[in-house]
Amino acid sequence: MPALLIVAHVPLASALKAAAAHVYPAECATRVQALDVLPDWSAEEVETRINGLLAAGAEPSTLIFTDVFGATPCNGAQRVADGLSVRLIAGVNVPMLWRTLCYADESLEALVNRAVSGGNLGVIQVPVLRPQNQTQTTRRHDQNHAHHQQ
Repeated sequence: MPALLIVAHVPLASALKAAAAHVYPAECATRVQALDVLPDWSAEEVETRINGLLAAGAEPSTLIFTDVFGATPCNGAQRVADGLSVRLIAGVNVPMLWRTLCYADESLEALVNRAVSGGNLGVIQVPVLRPQNQTQTTRRHDQNHAHHQQ
């Protein structure tokens, strides 16, 4: 089973881990780590801290999630990802994380596919329930009003 590491700007990594632990408490306690990147850290600092976390882990493979492609957390993680035992996905969101934990027993390659699919399917425009650009009219309840339901 691959380990999961969330690397994101403080406090997002810890917050995403907490959201995942809300649904998957046992899996998060043993498989998910969070690294909150402070504003003054360089990509080199992130790389060093990720290497420390990976060295302390017992899993042979790791999937790293970062928040934004091109930002410091992702840049540091790119220095660690080898494409074989450590894979990297930028743009982490809750549906992506939950999908990954739901299929936690799959291979690293399968988890990458599940994560990207979950992330993509989890981003949707939700329909608006209220009428747009219409003024609200008040209805009077008098005998002469023709809109009574009977």
